[in-house]
Amino acid sequence: MLTEQRVRSILNKMMDPILHMTLEETNGIQEVTVKEEKAHVSIKIAIAKTGTAEQMQLQSSIVQALKGAGAESVGLRFTDLSQEELAKYASNDSTSSDHSLLSPTNKTSFVAIASGKGGVGKSTVSVNLAVALARLGKRVGIIDADIYGFSVPDMMGITKRPVVRGEMIIPVERFGVKVISMGFFVEDNAPVIWRGPMLGKMLHNFFNDVEWGDLDYLLLDLPPGTGDVALDIHTMLPACKEIIVTTPHPTAAFVAARAGAMALRTEHEILGVIENMSFFESKLTGEKEYVFGKGGGDKLADELQTELLGQIPLQQPDWNEVDFAPSVYAEDHTIGKIYLDIAEKVTQLIKNK
Repeated sequence: MLTEQRVRSILNKMMDPILHMTLEETNGIQEVTVKEEKAHVSIKIAIAKTGTAEQMQLQSSIVQALKGAGAESVGLRFTDLSQEELAKYASNDSTSSDHSLLSPTNKTSFVAIASGKGGVGKSTVSVNLAVALARLGKRVGIIDADIYGFSVPDMMGITKRPVVRGEMIIPVERFGVKVISMGFFVEDNAPVIWRGPMLGKMLHNFFNDVEWGDLDYLLLDLPPGTGDVALDIHTMLPACKEIIVTTPHPTAAFVAARAGAMALRTEHEILGVIENMSFFESKLTGEKEYVFGKGGGDKLADELQTELLGQIPLQQPDWNEVDFAPSVYAEDHTIGKIYLDIAEKVTQLIKNK
């Protein structure tokens, strides 16, 4: 007959997958109930970090061990260890080690690229600014935090996927930029149907479980608007700086002001505004056509009391079939040079803060 004492003796030997200590050592066994007539076991386990692949492996091990001991069914709930308990084992906790971008000792500058609405080219700006910073000799990473509308791997022509080394994910590197994206973890461009808390855990994994190495800059391609992911970023990275992307159209600038207002309210410093799709210049005549109007970038910069970092015209990158990256401009391309100029401004602004 399976008893509570027998269940506890089995659980005591199980290892917390993050702390690498037994559940007995971490006081992780919070509740055990055994219904003898139905051979049903109900337990509640506290671990250092929930919502991970390691939790799923631990869950499988516990259920298998208890059923092997005679349980017909197992009800298992996980919760996070209290901060008091975690503090006792901080040196064992890989989530608090120096590799984490969220570590207080980390010197990386975080730059979030935000917009008020979709369709203004925010991801294109994020990718090309990251590449431009790398061309300046900086160590750069980019998190495609637009969880629902991930596009960075496709824009950069990335066909590989990250690999796992030990317990860490190794980001894919292209054009000197280390990249991590939700797009690497879904199949066949499947939709992501998640609620806010799950998105927040995925972002934490991008910061804590990826082997970024030493970075000078980490860019975050935020989803448009001011939803759950943007709020999580503001909470996780209080020292993050932001660049707001808009088009020249007055409505786009008006909506983008909301993203800027959110940054200011959460004490995120705005580095400046980038106006995308500013005009179309004919290769034949050199005449400029202001397809989306004029003045949106200047107006937004004035409203947010910041500067206009640059104006990006409408023009397609030169595609190279051998080294295909549909949204990355070459260094000697007209727009590639504009991004280099913006990257130099960004480095000086951050250096002088």
